[in-house]
Amino acid sequence: MRKLCILIVDDEKSQRELLRDFLRSKGHTVAEAENGETAIKFVQNGHFDLILLDYKMPGMDGLQVLKEVKRINPEIDVVIITAFGTIETAVEAIKAGAIDYITKPVDLEEVLLILDRVMDRRKLIRENDLLKEELGKKGITAEKIIYKSPQMTELINMASRVAASQASVLIQGESGTGKELLARLIHQLSPRDQKPIIVVNCGALHENLLESELFGHEKGSFTGATSRRIGRFEEADGGTLFLDEIGELSPTVQVKLLRFLQEREIQRLGSNVNIHVDVRVISATNRDLEVQVKEGTFREDLFYRLKVVTMVLPPLRERKEDLPLLINHFVEKFSRENGKNIKELTAEARDLLLKYNYPGNVRELINILERAVVITRDEYIASEDLPFKSASLAESSERKLSGTLRDSLENLEKQLIDEAMNKSTGNQTKAAEILGMSERMLRYKLKKYNLKH
Repeated sequence: MRKLCILIVDDEKSQRELLRDFLRSKGHTVAEAENGETAIKFVQNGHFDLILLDYKMPGMDGLQVLKEVKRINPEIDVVIITAFGTIETAVEAIKAGAIDYITKPVDLEEVLLILDRVMDRRKLIRENDLLKEELGKKGITAEKIIYKSPQMTELINMASRVAASQASVLIQGESGTGKELLARLIHQLSPRDQKPIIVVNCGALHENLLESELFGHEKGSFTGATSRRIGRFEEADGGTLFLDEIGELSPTVQVKLLRFLQEREIQRLGSNVNIHVDVRVISATNRDLEVQVKEGTFREDLFYRLKVVTMVLPPLRERKEDLPLLINHFVEKFSRENGKNIKELTAEARDLLLKYNYPGNVRELINILERAVVITRDEYIASEDLPFKSASLAESSERKLSGTLRDSLENLEKQLIDEAMNKSTGNQTKAAEILGMSERMLRYKLKKYNLKH
């Protein structure tokens, strides 16, 4: 993996030298600055991937330096180093653009883990830039896919890798997160993009109607079947079939779907003739299929056939970095569609939108913004144009933690790791997957918190 160009900013010479020697031993290029003013000159005149920045220094403090660095080059990653790990320090730094913080005395193993994350993030950004070029070549516009958060960046890059395969994909996520949009993206990036993607909502049709909808029927196969009907599988031949709300399938339809996934053949209702169809299946659900399997309402063999690749769409409240882009996009879109000239949102309105938790996810955000554009009488959307009038009504207050941020986060982290290890019966690979971290990071955390499993 490519090594990093790192700037260490600290007024303590011993601290700079410790980090400098350690990072150079790992192959990274390192420069040093003893104060904020010197650091700014380095940034103006050179290239850096990462800055390790002391928070408390004479002259410009770390927060001032951070803001200036982000003004000069927002792509530089910054990690704050502080001996004053209060919630105010950390929250201010994160809000100003720092990706993380570490406390003194510096744990060099923790520094290594942060470097791993920075390199992974930069690799994702490079892959993402290439993916956007590919999307542009295929005519997939920015309107179709809007994101900035690391979670979505990783998910979209995964979609591009999965798209080239024939594997069945299971998309999980809450209602309104955009599961169909992700399915369409996978189809558009696949070799099947010149063939149709057929969408079926499995929860919208009665069992008998759904069976006919999917597999078709012959004339006279049931009352009202006055002619032959081609089903969705045949319509999707050569392309993709997207089955939304897959958890709603009846046992009968589950058996038929399993047979297709095993044999790649279907039978129309009222016929015993096998029809071969070349269809990739992408399914989606907001239910917990593993629970349904345990309860006996969903076939285990079908579950594993559907989830060759599983992709989980995070709710909007967990990827709020995407909110500003989404807000700007939809305000512009609905202004154009409604013949209005909306210039901006007031500071109060934008603050309310950024703090709201969106139980209905992106779908709810779209509804809120379309309504606001339609009812506003001004060139600016104000808080009065939103369906909530205060931060409390918007369910926006963030949970306040007592004590230092580090203590609070560590207690929560220990609890989550302990639960994941118990759930995976001590299997570190599975626990790391549950927690969304690398096995190396998990092993470090287990050792750090002295957790025995």
